[in-house]
Amino acid sequence: MSKKPSAEVTVQRRFSEWFLRGADHRTLNPPAPFARPPQQERRHSWWRVMCLSGLDYFSTLGYQPGIAALAAGVLSPLATIVLVLVTLLGALPVYRRVARESPHGAGSIAMLGKLLSFWQGKLVVLVLLGFAATDFIITMTLSAADATAHINENPFWPDGLRGHQVLITLVLLALLGAVFLKGFTEAIGIAVVLVGVYLALNVVVVVDGLIRVISHPTLTDDWWSALTTMHGGPLAIIGMSIIIFPRLALGLSGFETGVAVMPHIKGAPGDTEQNPVGRIRGARKLLTTAAITMSCFLITTSIITTVLIPAPAFDPGGPANGRALAFLAHENLGAMFGTVYDLSTIFILWFAGASAMAGLLNLVPRFLPRYGMAPNWATAVRPLVVVFTAIAFFITWLFDADVTAQGGAYATGVLVLITSAAIAVTISSRRHRQRKQTIGFGIISLVFIYTTIDNVIERPDGVKIAGSFIGAMILVSILSRLYRAFEIRFTSVQFDELGQQLLEDCKGTVVRIIANHPDALDADEYRAKLRKIVDEDVLPEVHDVMFAEVTITDPSDFESDLQVRGKIRHGRYRVFTMASPNVATALAALLLEIQQTTGQRPHIYFEWTEGNPASNFLRYLAFGQGEVAPVTREILREHEPDRMKRPHVHVG
Repeated sequence: MSKKPSAEVTVQRRFSEWFLRGADHRTLNPPAPFARPPQQERRHSWWRVMCLSGLDYFSTLGYQPGIAALAAGVLSPLATIVLVLVTLLGALPVYRRVARESPHGAGSIAMLGKLLSFWQGKLVVLVLLGFAATDFIITMTLSAADATAHINENPFWPDGLRGHQVLITLVLLALLGAVFLKGFTEAIGIAVVLVGVYLALNVVVVVDGLIRVISHPTLTDDWWSALTTMHGGPLAIIGMSIIIFPRLALGLSGFETGVAVMPHIKGAPGDTEQNPVGRIRGARKLLTTAAITMSCFLITTSIITTVLIPAPAFDPGGPANGRALAFLAHENLGAMFGTVYDLSTIFILWFAGASAMAGLLNLVPRFLPRYGMAPNWATAVRPLVVVFTAIAFFITWLFDADVTAQGGAYATGVLVLITSAAIAVTISSRRHRQRKQTIGFGIISLVFIYTTIDNVIERPDGVKIAGSFIGAMILVSILSRLYRAFEIRFTSVQFDELGQQLLEDCKGTVVRIIANHPDALDADEYRAKLRKIVDEDVLPEVHDVMFAEVTITDPSDFESDLQVRGKIRHGRYRVFTMASPNVATALAALLLEIQQTTGQRPHIYFEWTEGNPASNFLRYLAFGQGEVAPVTREILREHEPDRMKRPHVHVG
């Protein structure tokens, strides 16, 4: 009986270590106060990485032609041409610029986060993360739902298993989550095979369809007659195509994924992390090749599906709904070829969900924990997999696993991210005083703003879902910043040469430091500060003291490196100076580093802060300053619970 609790504890500990593997090491047996393990990434040729992003981009052929035909009707081919022009003349130049300015996979979200400082920058990041989450989560649910549609419509699928769209979709999502819980390793090799086979099969379907269109001119005549009857002359047709093309925005889905996978691209021999020229060049080749390839497929598939498939077949419940090309594969090339096509489509759609999950697992830990806006466990893979899978389950149930119904939400997430990228490169061009680029990207931004607004008005579901994600993220962010208010936020503490010398002076002596708010920095300031601390009976002796000063940078930042510089003011006052988002955290980190280096428990001396303690604490949370003395002590207490081992804090 006595061994059972111990066994249970062992099992719980092993499960906890397995479940939280990859989390911030400071939450699990930290090796040192400011340690962080290095990350190693395997790199590949750009065309292989293109297949990884192509899991998301090219797999949209599974449902895009059917959704386009349902949304635009006989205008689908012409609206698709407008979409292709927007892709090649708008989205592609924007993301080629994003690849150059954000080559580490953070994309346009990081660009805007850097261009907009302080809390407004963090708020913009949260909003864009909400839309990115919408994009990736709906990629998972929509792709799984479309894979289910291909399963249900296959003639070899047992009749007794048909009609369970939601259940089969949930099973596919559960399998996806299980793969990531087990440990999903890099799958570029699988992606190359899947994308290669899928595109080859699509070429067969497209070529066969074009031959049928060309060899049966009456079909084209019937389509053109229906087009002119419904929409009038050429100008009216062009105008309607421009108005309708936002409904086809799913065809723009691959660009954000294309820059997200940039860290996987093999660079040139002389590349550095600060200037990865080869990686940028490879990413731009990836984006251009993928955009041209997809544009060709979009135009040709819209032609053959619109001309060859009867309009009622696209309606909800129709045999071509969400699977137009698979319908043609079965109808024109036989059940065996159609089944092979179905299997290829099912696998690539399922792996598109894996690509989206990987994108989320890359994106969320990159921002939220580093901003202090998520718990430390959000840096681990498995807890996030559980959260994202649960959300995908809910979205699938909410939309009843309907491919068409989810198209609006997906398009909204895609368009907002592209619009934000266009705005980011416009702002960047303006800051670099590139007048022509600013005008060009500004026009592109207006096009995408119009497209986004039109899509939101037409299909508001995407904004509702994104709004839910954004609201949840803001709530979690506020609670997390409160919960993590007393953490040591620095990944490292580094001293310059004079700072290191002052640190050496601390060895073998009682280390006494006065916290000073830097003002005039003249001799009178330091003399008065020292005299005040002594007169208030906080500091017993005048000799052998140092000062510590913190200059506030961006108080919305959370995690960073701390650079400590030594100064000798007016020939006698030794000062540690630091620039930090937060005064109390910087002082606590300095004290802990001094204690670790010298083996001495340092003393720090404060004055009480004037004002209401509650409002001062809010100032600390929002602006990094306020109730400094008690907060510094609380940070030290959180880090070192044993009061006999932590640095001394004195307040007068």
